[in-house]
Order: sequence, then C-alpha cells, then structure tokens
Amino acid sequence: MSMLFSLCVALQDLIGWRNVTRLLVFSTDAGFHFAGDGKLGGIVLPNDGKCHLENNIYTMSHYYDYPSIAHLVQKLSDNNIQTIFAVTGEFQPVYQELKNLIPKSAVGTLSANSSNVINLIIDAYNSLSSEVILENSKLPDGVSIAYTARCKNGVINEGENGRKCSNISIGDEVTFNISITSKGCPKQGKPETIKIKPLGFTEEVEIVLNFICECDCHKEGIKNSPLCHHGNGTYECGACKCNDGRVGRQCECSSNDVATEDMDRTCRKDNGTDICSNNGDCVCGTCECKKRENPEERYSGQFCQCDNFNCDRSGNKLCGGHGRCECRVCICDHPWTSSACDCSLDNSTCMASNKQICNGRGTCECGTCKCTDPKFQGPTCETCPTCPGVCTEHKECVQCRTFGTGEKKDTCERDCSYFNLIKVKTRDKLPQPNDATYPVMHCKERDANDCWFYYTYAVNNNTEKEVHVVETLDCPAGPNIIPIVVGVVAGIVLIGLALLLIWKLLMIIHDRREFAKFEKEKMNAKWDTQVNPIYKSPINQFQNPSYGRKAAAL
Repeated sequence: MSMLFSLCVALQDLIGWRNVTRLLVFSTDAGFHFAGDGKLGGIVLPNDGKCHLENNIYTMSHYYDYPSIAHLVQKLSDNNIQTIFAVTGEFQPVYQELKNLIPKSAVGTLSANSSNVINLIIDAYNSLSSEVILENSKLPDGVSIAYTARCKNGVINEGENGRKCSNISIGDEVTFNISITSKGCPKQGKPETIKIKPLGFTEEVEIVLNFICECDCHKEGIKNSPLCHHGNGTYECGACKCNDGRVGRQCECSSNDVATEDMDRTCRKDNGTDICSNNGDCVCGTCECKKRENPEERYSGQFCQCDNFNCDRSGNKLCGGHGRCECRVCICDHPWTSSACDCSLDNSTCMASNKQICNGRGTCECGTCKCTDPKFQGPTCETCPTCPGVCTEHKECVQCRTFGTGEKKDTCERDCSYFNLIKVKTRDKLPQPNDATYPVMHCKERDANDCWFYYTYAVNNNTEKEVHVVETLDCPAGPNIIPIVVGVVAGIVLIGLALLLIWKLLMIIHDRREFAKFEKEKMNAKWDTQVNPIYKSPINQFQNPSYGRKAAAL
C-alpha cells in the first residue's frame, strides 16, 4: 500500500465532493510507502502530485516515486480533507505516528472482522469535530504571523499551540487573535495576500497587506519653513530636512557648534556617565541613538540609556518569553512575574488530587510547590515515604466505627468523626477507580481475631473524606480435628513401615555381599583333597575274617 491515494483527492469531478466538510476514511491492514522507497525499484523521479488515472487505476507507478508526507499534507489541506485511518492493531502505532504529522486526522483500530468500522468512524469524527486548527497560506518574505487562542473555560494557548483549541462542543465560542509582523518591504513593493482558514473547512479570511515603503509626501515639502528654526530647512513628512550647515531636529544648530563642550554636557546624564551612554551621538545638544543590525532591537531614552534587548533571560529567552523588555526591565504578561518573567502566578500546577493547593502541606511559588512539612515531598506535596500508608492510617477508625472493635473503640466518637462512613453489602459494591471522578484507594486490613475487612478511602470533589466499607467481616473457618488426627496417625504408620522396609532392604543387601565374598574365596582355594599327604579319608573298610571260610565249608 502506498500513499498515492492522497494525490487523487484533487479530482473533484471524479470523487463528487461538494463544498462541505470532507472525510476520507482509509482502511488497511498493512503499512505504507513514502518518498524514497521507489529507489528500491530504480524509480527516482519525484512525484508530480497528479492522479494519472485510467479506468480508476494509477498508471504511473513505474515512472514516479511515492509522494512524501509533506506532499500528502499539502494535498489534504488544499482540498479541506480530514483523514480517518482505520487500521488493524498491528499497524496502529505506525499510523499513530503518521497522525502526529497530519493535522486534523484520526486513527482507529479495526476489530478482527472489521465489524466496528461504523463506530470507529463515528468516534473519529467526534474527535476531529471537537478540535479547531487554523492554517495560513504561504507568507511573503520578511512577514511573520503569530496566533493566540482563547479557548473553552478561559484556556489561553500561545506560540505553536495558539493555532488550535480542543474539546470544543456545539455552541462553544473560541477566539483567535492574529498578529502579523513585517521586518521589511518586499522587493517589488506590491500588495500581498494571506489566507487564513480552519483546517477541514472551506471558509477563509483573506488579508491584503499594503506596504508603505517610501514616503511620497516630500513632493509637498515646504521650503524654508518657519517650523525649521526660522526657515533653516525644508519641512517634509512631519520632519525638517536641514539646509547645508544646519543640524538638529528643527535645524536649530550650526554644524560648527555640534562638538562643543556645552552641547556635550546636555547629552550626559551626569558627570560620571558617557556621552549618550555611549549608545548614540550628541547632535546639537540632543542624543541621537545608534541603530542596531536587528531592527527589532533599539536604544531609547533621553540619553540613550535604555534598550529593549538587555533584560534578564530565562530558558535563553528574553523575559522568559512571557513579557517585553522596556528600558532593561521586563514588563511581564499575566500571570507571570519576577525579573525574568519566569515565575507563574497560576496555581493549577500546584493543585493536588484532593483539590487543595500543595495538598495543604506547602505553598505554591512560581507554579511549584514548596513543602512546609518536611515529611512530605513531590510536585504537590502528596508523597510521604516515612508516613504509614493510607490504609494503615485509617484502619483503627474504620474498625471502631463499623464493628465497634479495635484500639480506638473507647475514643471512636472523638477521634474518628473526620470522614463520612458508607456501608455496603459486598466487595463488588465498593467504588471502583474507573467509575469515580476522583482517586479511590482500596484497602484490606486484618483485626485481632484474624478476620479481614475491606474498605475504600477517597476525597470527593467537595474535598470531603469518604469511606465505603463492607459491613461483614471475612473470618477464617476453624480447623477440622478428625482429619488432622487421622492424618497424623497415618503419617506415623507410613513412616514406620517405610523405615522397616529400608532396614529389611539393607539387611538383604548385606547378606548377599557376604555370600558373594565367601563364594569368591572358595573359588580362589589352591589345595586339592586327593594329593594332600596329611589328608585322611573319613571312610574305613573292614572285612569279616570268617566270612570266607564259612562259604568254603558250605
């Protein structure tokens, strides 16, 4: 996907736009290309900003490079188009960065099946319509423009933010003050036109600048006018043009008397200062201040003792950018003060979450909290590293007022009446952080009987302390004795059986090792019972001596 879609917005006849607010919804699930990416394909010719459509198909993608983001912004602005990027979640961060470069654009995340596209467009349109941004046409050389916006609820935007107002609803009125400054005359001296309009709309204001670069009133100059000290000059354009040999604003002095000591004395503030404070020349007893290279910088005063560029600076800006320099002293704009106009009298930056200045524990100086209580710190004196937590701080009072228990039950009425107590049935009835318009702290504490109780602490918009507490305690159930006893007995029996089996196993292993050792020694025996000389057989043979004779007689 490329950004070439934007270049076709100029074809009014093809798209059919009327003179109305224009929305361009661009939906994609991919990234984008811009100027320079065409080099990957060997295309280096810059885009010419034209459509080149044939049968609704762009035909010059092989010839022209992609347009740049600046080119895209120009085309959208020229045609008063507000863009809505409807993209998938994967590429949402990419188009969010693109949105920051394109004024009056919005980004929405499509669901997996794009079913939310209608709601996405509605939300994006509401976001675009709630913001007004002014833009101007190209300025002539040497001309600058500054905006100051007076927005809703008295909010004042200056500088670059002076072009826009946000959170605007139907019927709201905003005011833009525009200041145009010219540092010189254009070369041709012709009138110049500047057009100013809100982005996304066709209405515009046209300002024609007519430059008066030279005075032509000298054509009616009065020679030897009595206004020029007895006719010593020509009166032109409200000033005297002195004749030769005469000087001074009214030609009252002779050029031969200009450098006399009497004249110089009137150009000193006192005897210890330089002539015209060394910032000018003494002409006819009057200081004529020197000119500066920067036309915005100038010397002034009777003795050229003043200037508008040597005041105190803050942030490398003269008078902190919040005032003007007059005679080396800053004249601060509201609500700024101090010698460099860097001290704001606006207390909004010191407002704590409980709507108190510096949380009631400090003073607001130049828009910054100075904490008077050394335990508290932070930009609004709300951080206390050494203090007990909010939940712990209010635990005893919540416990005594709700359940009549705890260490403060005897002094509960005296010490714990500083908040409004609201009882609820269950935990889901407690205020949630996303539902309340002020910060809510959720707490979970345990009493002496190991029962838990739940509550929330908050300071509402009326600076009143509120505590919502669940009216029932969450106590743990008592132990079941029978399963515990059965478990212990079973454990002892099992351990005994296990020990007996281990002992039996060890004995079997020991016997087998001894028997194996015996068999090994038996096999290693070196003696033989048949040849042992000292071996005597245990078998004896005897013969009856009369056994043979009886047989013979028979």
